[in-house]
Amino acid sequence: MINSPYQKYQQTQLQTAPPSQLLLMLYDGAIRFVRMGISGIDEKNYEKTNTNLCKAQAVINELIAALNYDYQIAKTLFQVYEYMLHRLINANLKKDKTQANEVLSYLLELRDAWEIAGKSHNASVGQGG
Repeated sequence: MINSPYQKYQQTQLQTAPPSQLLLMLYDGAIRFVRMGISGIDEKNYEKTNTNLCKAQAVINELIAALNYDYQIAKTLFQVYEYMLHRLINANLKKDKTQANEVLSYLLELRDAWEIAGKSHNASVGQGG
């Protein structure tokens, strides 16, 4: 049950967002969770680390589930996502910021690429092509 107006707003935003925006929202969530996991490592708060790196893994699993294998890029993205999952699991087990930071850098790069792709697509659709 949704109680607060903010939760209602968030639900409406999710239900009405175009697919490209939903993808960026997934990336934003994964980025936020990895950053919080890294923060947990810094603070030696391993419960925070575990919780957030597991949430990041869940988001990456959603990104995998959203792949459209009609496009060749999906196979490459699947491999990248699998690699990121592997690195996050190791980062969590070893409380290793290096591996978590590596995943963070990939997420930031991919998010930027999808944002540019979405803007390019929207511009071409807006021009009738």
